[in-house]
Amino acid sequence: MLYVGLDVHKRFWSCCVLDERLRKRAAVVLPGEVDALVRFLEHLGERYSICFEASSQYGYLYDRLRPHAERVAVAHPAHVRLIYRSKRKNDRLDAQKLAKLLAIGAIPMVHVPSGEIRALRSAVVARERLVGECTRCKNAIRALLEANGIRPPKRLWSKQGRRWLADVELAHELYAERRDLLLEALEQAMARLKRLERSLNKRSGRLPAVALLRTIPGVGVRTAEALVAFIADPRRFTSNKTIGSYFGLVPKEDSSGGCQRLGHITKNGPSVVRRLLNQAAWQAIRRSPQLRSFFEKIRRGKKERRKIAIVATMHRLARVALAMLRSGEAWRWQEA
Repeated sequence: MLYVGLDVHKRFWSCCVLDERLRKRAAVVLPGEVDALVRFLEHLGERYSICFEASSQYGYLYDRLRPHAERVAVAHPAHVRLIYRSKRKNDRLDAQKLAKLLAIGAIPMVHVPSGEIRALRSAVVARERLVGECTRCKNAIRALLEANGIRPPKRLWSKQGRRWLADVELAHELYAERRDLLLEALEQAMARLKRLERSLNKRSGRLPAVALLRTIPGVGVRTAEALVAFIADPRRFTSNKTIGSYFGLVPKEDSSGGCQRLGHITKNGPSVVRRLLNQAAWQAIRRSPQLRSFFEKIRRGKKERRKIAIVATMHRLARVALAMLRSGEAWRWQEA
């Protein structure tokens, strides 16, 4: 059995091959093509396992290499650096480190979802970016109106409001030119957003897991599909508590000598899920008396604990979602 470490870049890949005794069999730089890599490894004439760090193309590489390799391991980049720190770093050494960690079974692996789930994740992130683009355009337009001393109508972003905005007289032609550019960018972003949401609605409508999570008060179709996409396989989590760490909803900790110090949340994992969970949590405490009671219990009547309470509610919703995906049961409140 050979152990292959692969350091992936866009144009070239550094490859290091070790045998079972951790002796170096080969160390080469290959063009960034899967076929070239497979030909090189098959030329060695032995079974092999291969490891590379997660990157933008990790899913594609995993699918292409899995039919050829005995085992394909995708390493967590941040955790590898924590395990194998060194003052010397280059592509050749990185590939050798990955091969050694693979040989001794110390690779901090990441979950590789199916191609369908990866596509859903990509669409969820793309939608969030389009929402951000629309928000930036709207904020810029409001700032432009304020600079001209104009108070906009209440429903500025309705069709009637946008027509008013296109015809409103500004103090200078350059203001008007910028207004037109921002309106054009906003219309294009909104059109792309509606198109993407139509595709997501078709996909989400065929997913029973999305319909299941929508029974949680405050959780809409966008939050449900994001949770389904990023949880992927609920069985990969050892317990419901680990979902908080995965989504970055647990506090940082620096404790020593019996003194516990907790900081802000870690914000690990997908930020898009945290933003959607935040919106869902505020809706949940309005719609569910039980979640409202939970929120108030954490807040303790103190205004400064409001953020702590909403993060705790987000964490609770994530844990409930994971439990529901595991059991297949619809929403029901049960006190601990």
